Amino acid sequence: MSKFIDLSVAIESGLPSDPPMMIPRITYVDHALGAESMKAFFPGLTAGDLPGGLGWAVEILEVSTHAGTHMDAPWHFHPTQDQGKPALTIDNFPLAWGVGNGVKLDFSDFPDGYNISVEDIKAKLGKIGHTLSPGDVFLAQSGAAPYWGTPEYLLKGCGFSRESTLWILDQGVHVVGTDGWSWDRPLPFQAKEFAQTKNAAIIWEGHFAGIEKGYFQIEKLTNLDLLPSTGFKFYCFPIKIKGASAGWIRAVAELV
Repeated sequence: MSKFIDLSVAIESGLPSDPPMMIPRITYVDHALGAESMKAFFPGLTAGDLPGGLGWAVEILEVSTHAGTHMDAPWHFHPTQDQGKPALTIDNFPLAWGVGNGVKLDFSDFPDGYNISVEDIKAKLGKIGHTLSPGDVFLAQSGAAPYWGTPEYLLKGCGFSRESTLWILDQGVHVVGTDGWSWDRPLPFQAKEFAQTKNAAIIWEGHFAGIEKGYFQIEKLTNLDLLPSTGFKFYCFPIKIKGASAGWIRAVAELV
């Protein structure tokens, strides 16, 4: 019998795990307020006409498409992908890519801000005796997950270089994911290096790899520590938002 593991965090109001402008805001309309709003649809309605005097509950969200566990589309990275083709938006995500054999590698032994290399990935794959295959979904345990829900989350975990991202994609992988805030190493580490070297090539390099080879990227996963390295199916269908750079997903692993 299959076991399912929820890999998505909840979207929560006011949670400080994003820059201030991206923190979700949720207004909860409870059942009592819902009873009042129902009167506009049913003239003459009184609270006494409703079960317990209560009506419907509704939530109103002000939320970024990059809040909570979400999938980035190539449009997030640049207007073009695959060396000049129009970049795909999230509503054009190929559904066949939403199910794949999961491969989880644990990079949490690396320090915060570490830039993962191709050699690092090959070494981790060698330890588990796995070769990436076309259609695999590549998941990275970055070391950031224990800090979810705190401002420190934005500074935690390691990330992927341009070269390591392109190498993963060259193996036939279309979807990757991390439990960190970003597929790249945290932005402050990139900013510090840029200030020292003025080398613009290190800015958002993992994301910008999608200009050369388009791919879909999941961020803010959770519970990756509960997964084996291989031997599970991964499911990730994004919410269909017209022309958007990202969409929220309910990521699920099925252990078989």
